[in-house]
Amino acid sequence: MEFDIADASLAEAGRKRIAWADRQMPVLAAIRERFAKETPLKGQKIAACLHVTTETANLLRTLRDGGAEVIACASNPLSTQDDVAASLVEHEGIPTFAIKGEDNESYYRHLNACLDAHPTMTMDDGCDLVSTIHQERPDQCGEMLAGSEETTTGVIRLRAMEADNALKYPIVAVNDANTKHLFDNRYGTGQSTLDGIIRATNVLIAGRTVVVGGYGYCGRGIAMRAEGFGAQVIVTEIDPLRALEAAMDGFRVMPMLEAARVGDVFVSATGDRDVLARRHFEVMRDGAILANSGHFDIEIELTALSEMAVDVREVRPSVEEYELSDGRRILVLAQGRLVNLGAAEGHPAAVMDMSFANQSLAAEWLVQNATGLEARVYDMPSEIDAEIARLKLESMGIEIDKLTPEQEEYLTSWTVGT
Repeated sequence: MEFDIADASLAEAGRKRIAWADRQMPVLAAIRERFAKETPLKGQKIAACLHVTTETANLLRTLRDGGAEVIACASNPLSTQDDVAASLVEHEGIPTFAIKGEDNESYYRHLNACLDAHPTMTMDDGCDLVSTIHQERPDQCGEMLAGSEETTTGVIRLRAMEADNALKYPIVAVNDANTKHLFDNRYGTGQSTLDGIIRATNVLIAGRTVVVGGYGYCGRGIAMRAEGFGAQVIVTEIDPLRALEAAMDGFRVMPMLEAARVGDVFVSATGDRDVLARRHFEVMRDGAILANSGHFDIEIELTALSEMAVDVREVRPSVEEYELSDGRRILVLAQGRLVNLGAAEGHPAAVMDMSFANQSLAAEWLVQNATGLEARVYDMPSEIDAEIARLKLESMGIEIDKLTPEQEEYLTSWTVGT
């Protein structure tokens, strides 16, 4: 078995942490139990380009128990948990190519190592794997049955590929499932982003002005959690509806250039580039903290910040201080990459339970239906979404009402009025 990990001796520690996460992922565990009996993924080879974390390990185990041959690589150079990668290789027999802190060359070498196995399905987080296939290894597109995408940034890229008629096989936008983005993006990103900022800096959030770039579901979660810590929250947006929603949720809304003058902590969560750029750095306060919660490290214009700096030094793990010519210091967390994974452990397992239940059931649905699908981006089937919500409620011991026959009849009638 080929693999590339940091340290095999970390495997036992990784196994313990994977087991801990598994205890908080009952929906995925139930799916894995069924998959082991039915093997709905038999005959498929899945290349999974995901954050190599304890939660992901339990997803990969589920896919394997479902009959698939699984190969894994990291979807971000800083997000790998090395003990998890070691355990996947040593205990689960899953070829894994992931090392925390790997450089760009190693990152793409690992992606290509997965593709060298000639997978029949892709499971991506950010669309780097799919993009690499289409741009560098187009002959392999014909080998692909289908794929799935985990995150907002990846779905944006995939829809752009679809619009350009560049996409060569069907892909399910798992991110857009209600049981994914309404919970993972909001509650997972909200908690894990603040966790990453606090672990990296140990600053008191209460009383500080936190600026959130973007008010999608990730931005909503970050703003909500920052407010819960006692911060004064400012939201910046380019979408008038989201800006209006942020204002009515009680947050101050203004352009980033205005917010840059008063903010203490800045968090971008947009999926676009240069959310925090040179013009913002020029007016920021001394000691401003910059963090990114979007998938790629392009949301903070680090090239411009480096050009402005007279000195750059690491002042704490995951904290780099950029000293400017006028003496001001700007702090960048986790090299401008995903702060929740670069400086912390990522989302709690309980919320990833739903996200990875979606990935598992999307893979099953694709195997069952791919021959009738076109090369485009598909939404998760609503019935799968509802089933995951039902299973999650059941695991939490929560019961809900059911419609009576009279209520069902009323909702389908049009003759009964006031």
